Amino acid sequence: MTTISQHDFGFSESAQTNEAFSISIMENIEEEYGMFVWPCSTVLAEYVWQQRSFFTGKSVLELGAGTSLPGLVAAKVGSNVTLTDDSSRVEVLENMRRVCHLNKLNCKIMGITWGEWNLPIFDLQPSIILGADVLYDSKDFDNLFTTVTFLLQNTPGSVFITTYHNRSGHHLIEYLMVKWSLKCTKLLDAFSFLPSSKASTLTGNIQLVEITLDDQ
Repeated sequence: MTTISQHDFGFSESAQTNEAFSISIMENIEEEYGMFVWPCSTVLAEYVWQQRSFFTGKSVLELGAGTSLPGLVAAKVGSNVTLTDDSSRVEVLENMRRVCHLNKLNCKIMGITWGEWNLPIFDLQPSIILGADVLYDSKDFDNLFTTVTFLLQNTPGSVFITTYHNRSGHHLIEYLMVKWSLKCTKLLDAFSFLPSSKASTLTGNIQLVEITLDDQ
């Protein structure tokens, strides 16, 4: 069963800004996990909204985008956005196209399977890489960070911004930084910046981290 959820940005602030907007997302929890807005996606999208001046005019790529809420917010605030998900997940990619059309946003849609090399990936030079809840299954970490590290190397000065459920303290991030010669430049608890109206709907310990190459 397909439903449409609405996600507001800027309306809950003490003084509503003229920039406030809503994003509509087509969801279907019965299909697969890529067709539902998970909490980490809500957190990352809110961060993009709050940091909108940083995102305006930037080239942004979202990995494992699924319903694509963070990437759509980036497009709404003026980023040039490419939304990606696993090449084999045809229904998810098609839903991304439908959601872009629904919100009247012009984003590029691309199938990228982490750890695999096809020609389009070599042309990508995003200054910001987004990933919500991509640190979910440890068996995917090597493929994910192979792709992330390549993209960071392909665009000097770029940054990977991801949100994840912190289930093992900060040991996971520390381990991945050392293994892939990366560094964490910012680490935030989601509840430190979420408006109360959104924080009250979330559970768990969600972290946001910004990652760059260790030589930057």
